[in-house]
Amino acid sequence: MKHKKRFIAGASCPECKTMDTMMLYKELNVEKVECIECGHKMTQPEGAVQASTRQFEQVIGVFKPE
Repeated sequence: MKHKKRFIAGASCPECKTMDTMMLYKELNVEKVECIECGHKMTQPEGAVQASTRQFEQVIGVFKPE
């Protein structure tokens, strides 16, 4: 199965500090971010993503590319 990957504009890698090299993709319902410059990876399970929303935040819509 091929994963759709997209770059995060303006994001810089916490490891190598290079800007615009971070790509985001989802694998087995886990969001993963990887730096294409140094290979640094970060993961965040779906539950942690939902828990990080602010209490009084109002969302107009959720963008889910197909």
